[in-house]
Amino acid sequence: MSKSREQRVTKGTANSQYRAFEPVVKKVKLSNEYLSRKICPSIQAAVRACGLEDGMTVSFHHSYRGGDFVLNMVMDVLAGMGFHNLTVAASSLSGCHDPMIAHIRNGVVRKIYTSGLRGKLGEFISQGHMEEPVQIHSHGGRVQLMQSGELVPDVALLAVPSCDSFGNACGYIGNNICGSLGYAKADAQFARKVVLVTEAVKPYPHSPAGVYQDQVDYIVVVDAVGDSSKIGAGSTRMTTNPRELLIARRAADVIEKSGYFQNGFSLQTGSGGASLAVTRFLEDKMRRRNISASFALGGITASMVDLHEKGLIEKLIDVQSFDSTATASLARNPGHIEISANQYANLGSKGASVERLDVVVLSALEIDTEFNVNVITGSDGIIRGASGGHCDTASGARLAMIVAPLVRGRIPTVVKDVLTTVTPGEHIDILVTDHGIAVNPKRPKLAARLHEAGIETVPIEALYQRAVMLTGEPDAIRFTERPVAMIRYRDGSVIDTVYQIAATTEG
Repeated sequence: MSKSREQRVTKGTANSQYRAFEPVVKKVKLSNEYLSRKICPSIQAAVRACGLEDGMTVSFHHSYRGGDFVLNMVMDVLAGMGFHNLTVAASSLSGCHDPMIAHIRNGVVRKIYTSGLRGKLGEFISQGHMEEPVQIHSHGGRVQLMQSGELVPDVALLAVPSCDSFGNACGYIGNNICGSLGYAKADAQFARKVVLVTEAVKPYPHSPAGVYQDQVDYIVVVDAVGDSSKIGAGSTRMTTNPRELLIARRAADVIEKSGYFQNGFSLQTGSGGASLAVTRFLEDKMRRRNISASFALGGITASMVDLHEKGLIEKLIDVQSFDSTATASLARNPGHIEISANQYANLGSKGASVERLDVVVLSALEIDTEFNVNVITGSDGIIRGASGGHCDTASGARLAMIVAPLVRGRIPTVVKDVLTTVTPGEHIDILVTDHGIAVNPKRPKLAARLHEAGIETVPIEALYQRAVMLTGEPDAIRFTERPVAMIRYRDGSVIDTVYQIAATTEG
């Protein structure tokens, strides 16, 4: 007799914190049995109720960033239940998700959709250890794939700090709060079954809600869904690096003289120290010219909250809260608005906020002399970044600016050809580095405005030559012909392919 799935326990579940067959689940006592019908006693029970089968798709959101517990928790449980050949659709993956490696090795996970990969998991996949290439999409592109029917989660397991017994969930009330549930909203809308994994059940109706009762099938209560203190770490930190601050100051000068710095302008700053720091340098310029911004968009930071509360940014449109200050602001500021990834950046939506952007400031791992941008692969060919909203916002904004150092640790940032194209050069207007500023030749009016304002610019080829002079020509990276990741543009098309690094096949 063949073993049941309950008996086929997969060896090697990797997250020591949740190595037990089932994580600690709180017992919930509710006076009204009707309202408690969605509460499940365990993740296993919720999974069984959803009818999950081998080969299906499970999805997660990344509002907890590097502090997420739920993805590892759930995948350990699914491995223990004996599931195989699952597709994991995570809005992004961080270094904390390295335990996924064991589940890929053991056949629990067959395919991945995500906007980013980092840490040992990114290295593992770059070395060709997955049979199917990872599908890397933008934030708006993820919703587009769901709308098209290519990516429809069978079961979405969504981390929330609190909800009521009927499924109304809020991201900024509770213990380990994460702020906006903007990326979870798409899963709640498109998944066939939705399970909330929460720390606390509040009285009904729990309000304000980011995920709603009519979208939720089941609820599981656990001790902790994440560590909120880790949300603002890594790429969303506020920099103190002098070089990054120099670049940010120059970027603010460019914005001021660009022609788009007018009363009612709109702004987004992407992840990365220099891009996030631009906001702080705009305050004096806004006060001096007596102007304010109509809205700031995207991942909202403490700097944006500060300007909002000083009356310099009218509205904050928040798809993801980048730090604890932004998370707390959602609870107290009526002008701080939580939106979905569909509203934020989906090309197929009836109205994406990126279309209303005046200025977006973005980072880059590489940018080439045609202004194509790579934010996925490092100089060694390893996947170590995220597409995020990069191509979404660059396409929509009137002024798309890249801020980056000319070289990083003897590695050039400005190159002849990027390893991986994530955002096409046709959507990038200007590059600001610590060694000079380059305007895309397709934007002659912008170049003329900056010249008239006394801001010196140089051809991007000159920055490339400067980088080569400082670092020398880097050795070419050798790849095999085996694809490890497909880069999906915001419309769902494949814009580039990442191949296995050849060094992993030797020895």
